[in-house]
Amino acid sequence: MNEKTVQLKPAMKKGGTNKKVFWKAFGSGMIVLTALLSFMGISGTAYAIPMAGVGDFYVVFDHLEGKGYTFYPKMGESSKEKSTPQGTNLIKELTINNLQLYKDFNISGDKWIRVKITASKPVHISGLQQDASVINADAKFSNLALQEKHSNDWQKQFQQMSSTIQLDHAKLKTHYLFQEKIVMNGMKVTVERINKPGN
Repeated sequence: MNEKTVQLKPAMKKGGTNKKVFWKAFGSGMIVLTALLSFMGISGTAYAIPMAGVGDFYVVFDHLEGKGYTFYPKMGESSKEKSTPQGTNLIKELTINNLQLYKDFNISGDKWIRVKITASKPVHISGLQQDASVINADAKFSNLALQEKHSNDWQKQFQQMSSTIQLDHAKLKTHYLFQEKIVMNGMKVTVERINKPGN
């Protein structure tokens, strides 16, 4: 299997930006980022760090190798909707090369800023949970199994599992991210002005 693309598209609603909601989300996002930096500033290692409530953010990397992979569909919360189609990815142990994680904020009219976290060295993670609505990558699996289960809960009726997973040239539209442990040496954080993003 050379390429895997998962795309779950919710209906889009047009409308203006609610500034009160925006600043609340922006403030929550900055608190999460500050907490992450505070934990990692000590040793480059953080424990049980979630990222949620900041709206869509993107995870980009060149290469990922992981062990113990599980995927299942779900309905999850985003900054725009209480319930939107997503997929949960669970990986027990993984290493990522050239990791970038960024979030774009529309601060006023056509003015945008981007908060970005990068790592110049391989990132090691244990106990990853990542909820995404879009995954674009070249993918390889070992011992891949697709399994159906009888359940009244549709979110428990299907699972995809593999003993190993490899993703290359990946970009993930992410809504929730949790790591039991992350070692992120060579970390850099930037906040910069950008043109309106095309993502």
